[in-house]
Amino acid sequence: MIRTKRKINKQRGSRSNGGGCTKKRRGAGNKGGKGKAGMGKQHWTWTVIHDPDHFGKHGFKRPQKMIKKVNAVNLSYLEEQADNLIASGKASKEGDAIVIDVTELGYDKVLAKGTITKAFKISAPQFSAGAIEKIEELGGEAIEL
Repeated sequence: MIRTKRKINKQRGSRSNGGGCTKKRRGAGNKGGKGKAGMGKQHWTWTVIHDPDHFGKHGFKRPQKMIKKVNAVNLSYLEEQADNLIASGKASKEGDAIVIDVTELGYDKVLAKGTITKAFKISAPQFSAGAIEKIEELGGEAIEL
């Protein structure tokens, strides 16, 4: 439905459209600036109503040195790379099990993604609960450092 009672429709045909003398509305000098210019000065009322959080600092940013970044590895990756790791000397075979120290590979945590078919003896600073379950299911061992 078209609103016929809009102010601009009432003012169609009038020279000044309700702005008084046409000279007063002429040129960019009457615009008050571009974009967000003058938000703390002449456009302060608009700022208070529409963007009250524009000024000042908000929230808290944690220092990066306090954030510990965990470098994780999945069981599926260890399963795929087991032969390569043994060949390169980063892992060894102990009877039936494959012994891997993930800290030597540059990882901090072992996650449970994927399936494993071999027994593993994995040493790591951290394990997910699912990873421990999967490792011990096949007769392996999860050693927390």
